[in-house]
Amino acid sequence: MFNKKKNNDKEENIMNTENTSENITENVENTDAPTNETEQAPELSAEEKLQAEVQQLNDKYLRLYAEFDNYKRRTQKERVELLQTAGKDVIVSMLPVLDDFDRALKAMETAADVAPVKEGVLLVHHKIKNILGQKGLKEVESISKDFDTDFHEAITNIPAPTDDLKGKVIDEVEKGYTLNDNVIRFAKVVVGA
Repeated sequence: MFNKKKNNDKEENIMNTENTSENITENVENTDAPTNETEQAPELSAEEKLQAEVQQLNDKYLRLYAEFDNYKRRTQKERVELLQTAGKDVIVSMLPVLDDFDRALKAMETAADVAPVKEGVLLVHHKIKNILGQKGLKEVESISKDFDTDFHEAITNIPAPTDDLKGKVIDEVEKGYTLNDNVIRFAKVVVGA
């Protein structure tokens, strides 16, 4: 009886060792599987990483360059359009004055008296000055003022009639104008010496 029990115990031990060895081989196979997966995704070398980074930076540079080029084209196009239409509002505001001149020319053809024609021309002149004044145009005051090269252009010097007119503007040949406080045409003047 004891013998039989011993034999059964031996058989169980043998079976247990076989099961254990099977479990170990399965575990070994399972541990091999993850290493195979990591071997399938090889690590990049330092050189390959740098090449990938260079490629990425190159792509970023090209995109930035293209964006800047598009910006340049767009601003240049806007600048050209602005220059072509810059005077549009001034011209549109001047059209009524042009109409007034057309009416004045028609009236001058049949006019017998000069006084009404002169009055009409003065009204048109006043209208055009007001419109340009609203746009920022101002006349440069010159006569009896000190000669200033920022606003005046001397055509000639003449002897001053009095001592207080030396170095001052005696006569104005052509008016000067400023637009929004920037000189757009210098006044051509005669200066006393």
